[in-house]
Amino acid sequence: MPQPYALEARNITKRFPGVIANDRVNFTLEKGEIHALLGENGAGKSTLMNIIYGLYTPDEGEIYIDGAPASIHNPHDAIDQGIGMVHQHFMLVPVFTVTENIILGSEVTRGPSLDVRTARRQIRELSHNYGLEVDPDAIVEDLPVGVQQRVEILKALYRRAKILVLDEPTAVLTPQEANDLFKIMHQLTESGVSIIFISHKLKEVLSVADRITVMRRGQVVGTTTPSETDEHGLAAMMVGREVLLRVEKPPASPAEVVLEVQDLRVRDERGVEAVRGVSFQVRGGEILGIAGVQGNGQTELAEALTGLRPFESGHIRLNGHHIPPMNPRALIESGMAHIPEDRQKHGLVLPYSVADNEVLCTYYKPPFANGWQRNEEAVLENARKLIEQFDIRTPGPLVPAANLSGGNQQKVIVAREFSRPVRLLIANQPTRGLDVGSIEYIHRQIVEMRARGIGVLLISAELDEIMSLSDRIAVMFHGEIVAVVDPQTVTRSELGLYMAGSQRGERVR
Repeated sequence: MPQPYALEARNITKRFPGVIANDRVNFTLEKGEIHALLGENGAGKSTLMNIIYGLYTPDEGEIYIDGAPASIHNPHDAIDQGIGMVHQHFMLVPVFTVTENIILGSEVTRGPSLDVRTARRQIRELSHNYGLEVDPDAIVEDLPVGVQQRVEILKALYRRAKILVLDEPTAVLTPQEANDLFKIMHQLTESGVSIIFISHKLKEVLSVADRITVMRRGQVVGTTTPSETDEHGLAAMMVGREVLLRVEKPPASPAEVVLEVQDLRVRDERGVEAVRGVSFQVRGGEILGIAGVQGNGQTELAEALTGLRPFESGHIRLNGHHIPPMNPRALIESGMAHIPEDRQKHGLVLPYSVADNEVLCTYYKPPFANGWQRNEEAVLENARKLIEQFDIRTPGPLVPAANLSGGNQQKVIVAREFSRPVRLLIANQPTRGLDVGSIEYIHRQIVEMRARGIGVLLISAELDEIMSLSDRIAVMFHGEIVAVVDPQTVTRSELGLYMAGSQRGERVR
């Protein structure tokens, strides 16, 4: 008799106003396998995982665990069924210890008191058994990002998870940390844990997955294995056409300096110096990439440059003029475009419609306004054009931005910033959460801006993106630029060592 699946989703259908997010989706997860789930933004991956984890209830269809029907109405039901989910943005309390984070909500008590000693011992045993070496007494905010992710996995295992959903788990990791994670994933499956692995990184999927299921427009279009396909085949399945995976660009022709930063020092929310004496230049017609693991000052640097955060000392010049502190409107008027790292906090007004979000920088100018009179038809026509041009998946221009998937929210921002005259583009994680087709389009647009003489400051945690787009790469570690290297000669391994602070490099102009 065949062994039952660890998890099976049968004919899952989920409808939202104006869209069918899942359309009779079937998905199986075998015991002890890594099953990758791929798809474009809005393909239905997140909806399916949210149903499996109890965040949504399907309109139709059933879920089976170990061959038996499972009733999952909320995350507590999912955890009781042995399902754990590690989100892309970690759900940890920074000031708590590892032990306190792991037992939160599943506390061990001895009489009226917490039995922290027993919990600590259990966590040590778990971390040793699964190769997830973590100090149970460490404060989470003091841990590297890769170790924080181990805490999240341990938190699921502590609740006896036998099925793990990993949502974009390598988005914030160095190449070395990602390799460590893959080893841990294989150790987990060898011990009987089954893993659903969601990623946009095709190389990773091919290297780590046992099976790969691809979704497109709410439906499963196929399931394959790494031995039966390659990056181009997976990209074509996801998008429905051939996709150019390698960025093609002619040699740069740098012109005059458009952005000059001298000895910039910026503090974070806690008053700690996050940017420590950073200096660099961006010329028109070139792309300067800022590489680094998240949390090394890139966020504070970008916010200071775009008027969202004050800087303590130093100088910033845009087109030869000093940048006024904390004045985004003046920067926009001076020709700066900005794709922010936090799209919901700094990129969109979520209750506003797609149409209104597309004119946030220009709503007071013709043709969108004539004095105090707003031209509604011009605003709508602009949105319709950008929705088609950037393939924004929305029922219409009047839909609130909050109703879109994360990837489509990102497309709204990119469409707005790329569609107006600019001299400098600051792109902070511009393709985060986007599918390969959208990434291809945005990369082409960035290269086109470079060809038009626009200066580009690209901040990204994606090494492939940094290495393929940049003309120069500056690496940030602990708030400093520790190396400036040539992407044509530096290796991924060398770049990873710079990102981890293991070595410093010669500055290459």
